[in-house]
Amino acid sequence: MLIIQSCKNDFESIIDINKYSKIPAAVTENFNLKYTDSAVVKAVLNSPLNVDYTNQIFPYAEFPEGLNIRFYENKDDSTNVSANYGIVYYKTKIVSLKGNVVIQSADGSKIKSSQIYWDPEQEWLFTEEDIIFSSNDYDINANKLDADRSFKLLKTGQLNGNFLFDDK
Repeated sequence: MLIIQSCKNDFESIIDINKYSKIPAAVTENFNLKYTDSAVVKAVLNSPLNVDYTNQIFPYAEFPEGLNIRFYENKDDSTNVSANYGIVYYKTKIVSLKGNVVIQSADGSKIKSSQIYWDPEQEWLFTEEDIIFSSNDYDINANKLDADRSFKLLKTGQLNGNFLFDDK
């Protein structure tokens, strides 16, 4: 009787271990995702590795070896986003990009930071990390960023750098 009881306890322990393990639902190498709307390509995401944890209580997907996303505004206009690491949280719909994050628009303006969060539903970017925002007309350092995707609505923390502006 003691042996049966012991086996039962071990089996329940194994079930408990498996219940909380983080086994991904899928692992994809050379991940390539194209997002279309009305048969028009709006974005292309490429990554060497995608690890899908949508089978968890708080579902998410990781890009542990980095990612590159190209957003197409129209045929000739695109924005490129790259990072060393990315994670998508499906319940909150927030994307966290970490490590050498670079966002470059078609006009050549560029943002660099160690981490940037992106809310795709609101098309909003934000971070509390230092940023470098540069173009042909300016080279700005700031200690935070809060902006829409087009950078038309932009808030930053303390600024320093070079600006060219027309005083009218």
